[in-house]
Amino acid sequence: MHARDILIDGFGRIQEEVHAALDGAGPDLLNKRPATDSNSITWLVWHLTRIQDDHVADAFDLDQVWLTQGWEKRFGLDLPPRDHGYGHTPADVAKVTVDSGDLLTGYYDAVHEQTLKVLRELPAKDLERIVDTRFDPPVTLGVRLVSVLSDDLQHAGQAAYLRGLLQSAEA
Repeated sequence: MHARDILIDGFGRIQEEVHAALDGAGPDLLNKRPATDSNSITWLVWHLTRIQDDHVADAFDLDQVWLTQGWEKRFGLDLPPRDHGYGHTPADVAKVTVDSGDLLTGYYDAVHEQTLKVLRELPAKDLERIVDTRFDPPVTLGVRLVSVLSDDLQHAGQAAYLRGLLQSAEA
């Protein structure tokens, strides 16, 4: 099995988890935060998608789907255009809301498609390409992609957990 096939499978699992966390949830559930200093399901899914979009675009010298496909305008958030949530304060988190989970799944699916497109064409040797020299050792493409996988799966799991927590509180 080629490494790209493992990566494609991993990113497919993120998509499954994102859809499961959002399926049938209304805006009240998606935007609810259990405390003022915690995240919402909306913020978690938006953030994991923004990170994937940002990091994959950067690693492959592409434009972000967020900007090129008009998702920034569709979300209409009071945040800088390239913001992806890293370092957000509780006030910033509160700005990330949606009227429908379809907006989140639509954006995630668009980013997922761009990710799959580059992965399907990825030669194995490219995984060794240095994509970030700010660290010691420098970060390779393979390490960056695994990092995105790990971060996204953690946030998707947090969104699923939060959904269960919020729903059980309502019962």
